[in-house]
Amino acid sequence: MQRLAGQRAFARQKIIDTFFSGTSFSKTFLAAAAVLVVLSFGSIAQAQTKGSPEHITAVTGAIDSAAIIANGANSKDWPSYGLDYAETRFSKLNHITADNVKNIGLMWTYNLESIRGVEATPLVVDGIMYVTAPWSIVHAVDVRSGKRIWSFDPQVSREKGYRGCCDVVNRGVALYKGKVFVGAYDGRLIALDAASGRKVWEKDTIIDSKMSYTITGAPRVFNGRVVIGNGGAEYGVRGYVTAYDSETGDQAWRWFVVPGDPSKPFEDESMAAAAKTWDPAGKYWINGGGGSAWDSITFDPELNMVYIGTGNGSPWNRNLRSPAGGDNLYLGSIVALNADTGKYVWHYQETPGDNWDYTSTQPMILADLTIDGAARKVVLHAPKNGFFFVIDRTNGKFISAKNFVDVNWASGYGADGRPIENPEARTPDKSFDSIPGPFGAHNWHPMSFNPQTGLVYLPAQGVPLNLTGEKNFVQNAPAPMKFGGTTGWNVGFALNAEPPKNLPFGRLLAWDPVKQKEAWRVEHIAPWNGGTLTTAGNLVFQGSADGRFVAYNASTGEKLWETPVGTGVVAAPATYIVDGVQYVSVAVGWGGVFGITQRATEREGPGTVYTFAIGGKAPLPAFTQYQTSNLLSGVKYDPKDVPEGTAIYVSSCATCHGVPGVDKGGNVRNLGYVATETIANLKNFVFKGPFMDKGMPDFTGKLTEADVVKIQAFIQGTADAIRPK
Repeated sequence: MQRLAGQRAFARQKIIDTFFSGTSFSKTFLAAAAVLVVLSFGSIAQAQTKGSPEHITAVTGAIDSAAIIANGANSKDWPSYGLDYAETRFSKLNHITADNVKNIGLMWTYNLESIRGVEATPLVVDGIMYVTAPWSIVHAVDVRSGKRIWSFDPQVSREKGYRGCCDVVNRGVALYKGKVFVGAYDGRLIALDAASGRKVWEKDTIIDSKMSYTITGAPRVFNGRVVIGNGGAEYGVRGYVTAYDSETGDQAWRWFVVPGDPSKPFEDESMAAAAKTWDPAGKYWINGGGGSAWDSITFDPELNMVYIGTGNGSPWNRNLRSPAGGDNLYLGSIVALNADTGKYVWHYQETPGDNWDYTSTQPMILADLTIDGAARKVVLHAPKNGFFFVIDRTNGKFISAKNFVDVNWASGYGADGRPIENPEARTPDKSFDSIPGPFGAHNWHPMSFNPQTGLVYLPAQGVPLNLTGEKNFVQNAPAPMKFGGTTGWNVGFALNAEPPKNLPFGRLLAWDPVKQKEAWRVEHIAPWNGGTLTTAGNLVFQGSADGRFVAYNASTGEKLWETPVGTGVVAAPATYIVDGVQYVSVAVGWGGVFGITQRATEREGPGTVYTFAIGGKAPLPAFTQYQTSNLLSGVKYDPKDVPEGTAIYVSSCATCHGVPGVDKGGNVRNLGYVATETIANLKNFVFKGPFMDKGMPDFTGKLTEADVVKIQAFIQGTADAIRPK
């Protein structure tokens, strides 16, 4: 049966390929033949036991570009990261509506057996779910029972956890012709057999293993190409995206985001053009330049273009990276590439000369809108910098931009598509409250677009951060007060050397991209809320930082239903049909760069997939109270060690543990609220300690025992300073 299914998949693709190649066969005959093949797949799947290897092989083997496009007619399955190639996250399913959503209940939960951030959107095809957990572990789940089919652990070395800025997360997989593709945290791209989880092929995507490259994003697959980018700009890397053949893993093309060493030949004309916008006095190529394309990749099959959202500069501080200024292409940009060749087509730079970690890697949505009476094919984008962009996706021309949160780095965008900057935002010797800050007005959390309401549903936020330029910056050289310097960070700013004055917030925005204005909003109690899903049932679903999963009226924002899910939600949900029933699933697990050190709930639990449908009556899993000791006391220290201990702590510990006693701790404990014995014996945890298997770095050779004594002084001294009198 498995061989027959493969033969039928091949025959179906050949018919579709012939149809689109414009041969002399009757188009009517070809269309009918294609339908016949599709129907035959349906009959094969029907005859098999649902969830059996034969069934999985048949239904996943039928997933290709044509099938993903065809699924858009009814949204029966969720076969791609953003549901469809346009990544609208708009489902045409309407079994669950604004009228009956109050009747949905829990069908089952699935334990992902994880304790770090869960950011994946599940993929589902005919009741077979694929979802990822931290450390790039893949789970295949039978929706009909909620039981595991298989799991795959790529065995990422836990000792490499420190090489990523933003938790050991993974945003999901891609599915194509019977294979599941996952990007492993350590930079490998792996193809798995969808039925068994067996590894089919593996490729190392990293061009320099000495550098701190990582992968946290979901691959995208189209026309037999698997496309993946990488992260690492905080550490000093050169960003790029690569396409691989989905069958063999052979590299098809690669495009670099920023230029390399100007003394060597550039890879293509786009790099030669970009080099003119960088000051070589900064030797940006030594620091990598940045621009890592760590998340957003979107495909337009009609235009045969793939759109890449590019990352921040390396280091963030342009005064250090490119002293004479310049736009520093292609940082903070949307770039269109030819999907077949990877050749540059056009770009639009949203943040010229990025100076604030204003990545453009946030999810993009492709839409067809009527603007000023004319039909336009557009990209909708809300990057970190706080402006909502509408860009013509055929040519990259600027249409409009409007801030969706308060901003202070620019007052708006001119008709030429360039920001009208506040000069103080680039002052090299003055502290500046960056609004929005580097966490972004919108981060990686997916937004959705409902063509029925005309609104985009956007997780917006504000996380205060003050930036002060480093005066004596040296790449890859740890220094006192250099944030994360001991573990490889190179941002070029001291963070919160002066306390920021603005306040944190989180909200769900309904944004009209044509009118460029807010339609409604829901205020949340904290930043870092989950991605969104919208449906033809006039619904918006979103999880919250305070541990709820909520359904809203898509037209008005009225809350219609909610359920507790224990811990904070950061991932986006998916919806799909199985045996005539509409389900909604969301993967829950608090984390990400904000969630490492902060939280908005006192409960915690393992990463968990929650699945709901009308009439569901399964009990919620038990929630565990967050285990926090009282404010630290009793550790002996010399007060004179506190200032130096502060500087060492900032460069070595603050990225994961936050400020002792001030921050609450997220999925990593705050050291102001651990047992006295832990801090009193801190060297036993810092040097080849017991938490290395959970991702804690080994600081052997990076810190001394004398350094640890000073860190102890800072931790206990800070706890004593904030203790109520």
